[in-house]
Amino acid sequence: MIATENRSERSPIDAAFLNELRRICGPEAVLAGKDETLVYECDAFTFQKRHPEVVVLPSTTEQVSAVVRLCSKYGVPFIGRGAGTGLAGGTLAVEGGVIIAVTRMKKIKEIDLRNRRMTVEAGAVNLNLSRAIGGDGYQYAPDPSSQMACTIGGNVANNSGGPHTLKYGVTVNHVLGVTVVLPDGEIVKLGGKEEDHLGYDLVGVIVGSEGTFGIVTEVVVRVVRLPQTVRTMLAVFESVEDATNTVSGIIAAGIVPAALEMMDKLIIQAVEAAFKFGFPLDAGACLIIELDGLEAGIDGLRERVLEVCRANNAREIRTAASGAERDALWKARKRAFGAAGMLAPSNMTQDGVIPRTKLPVVLKEIDRIVAHHGLKVANVFHAGDGNLHPLLLFDERIPEQVQGVMAASQEILEMCVAYGGSITGEHGIGIEKSSYSSCQFSEKDLEVMFQLKAVFDPKGICNPGKMFPSGHGCMEVIMKKRKSVAL
Repeated sequence: MIATENRSERSPIDAAFLNELRRICGPEAVLAGKDETLVYECDAFTFQKRHPEVVVLPSTTEQVSAVVRLCSKYGVPFIGRGAGTGLAGGTLAVEGGVIIAVTRMKKIKEIDLRNRRMTVEAGAVNLNLSRAIGGDGYQYAPDPSSQMACTIGGNVANNSGGPHTLKYGVTVNHVLGVTVVLPDGEIVKLGGKEEDHLGYDLVGVIVGSEGTFGIVTEVVVRVVRLPQTVRTMLAVFESVEDATNTVSGIIAAGIVPAALEMMDKLIIQAVEAAFKFGFPLDAGACLIIELDGLEAGIDGLRERVLEVCRANNAREIRTAASGAERDALWKARKRAFGAAGMLAPSNMTQDGVIPRTKLPVVLKEIDRIVAHHGLKVANVFHAGDGNLHPLLLFDERIPEQVQGVMAASQEILEMCVAYGGSITGEHGIGIEKSSYSSCQFSEKDLEVMFQLKAVFDPKGICNPGKMFPSGHGCMEVIMKKRKSVAL
């Protein structure tokens, strides 16, 4: 965990500090005390909770900067936060301090369709970007399942993906520029509206840094044309193995769908109970396959996909007959995590990545691991790019089951790495997976990352305790950075 040299001696958040925050942001924008900060004690990762000492709700980049300068002056930790939909504890106030919630900064500041750009504030909700330009035939492509609530700032922090990023790419592929408040309060603009910038790719450094280098307040994003036509299919299989072999077969045929999602039997039963779409309750697995592009040739491409499905024993293939039917299918898929609440009192979503050719064997291994710990698992995930989201089902009121979930999660992620994958695809590392980083990265890798962290955040007060395991010499790196600056 990165800590400041005198963290235990930092100035307390007292009445004078609170009054200064109220002067900066307005009295109504400062929340203090457990009653007022309760809803900020965790994000969607509920295993760990910690009250921040203060929550501020700034309305401008300048207010964010002033708050950060105040925190820097007194060595107070601060954490940027959007809608709190993150699944890895990335906005947990590990060391108390100040949460800076950007949800009031939600303006779409500029729409430039001629150059296919938008400039938005970090608190803008993902789906609202596409809604603002959909009538003109454009969209913002990255579409996390939480897109009705999650913010662009949070998407930038975690380099979020979504079902349609198989074809269109993840957040970093659509971000051209960012405005960032650095940990000393300085406001910098990185990148911009231009397609390519000379020098280091500092935008790429910020995207996916999980808010540990500063707080993003504005983003310049790329928008793309809506496809001329879409074909959305539901392929039904008797087994997970047939469905996963179909995924590999489609990609091997040189076809890149807009989306290629899989749901197993348990999650099918949950979403059918919740949404009554008409999913077959006895199916072993379903694939949602979406093709988009020009009208000319789309049906030929669809036929090739159907051939692959049939060759892998698909028992039924449906094509959405209308836009309403397509929307209903995607509603069921994107709200599957919520529907999983019908399967057990609690669930925990994992986020490992593997080569998609390993899907059959890895899913069997996940079943084995989870059963070994006396639990059940439901699978719904981005099959096309091997981004797994096993939902471990349990009852958090039973300590043995909580312990089993944590142990199974670690084994699943270690297995993903062993098969050539990663411990996270789009949910981030946060606090949840910080102790697992060393199973993927060497000591030298971690040292270089700590050095980069020290460049941006020499005091170690910007979203501390995230991403990296404790006890890996991070404080030493911070101190070396301080000494070099002093010289």
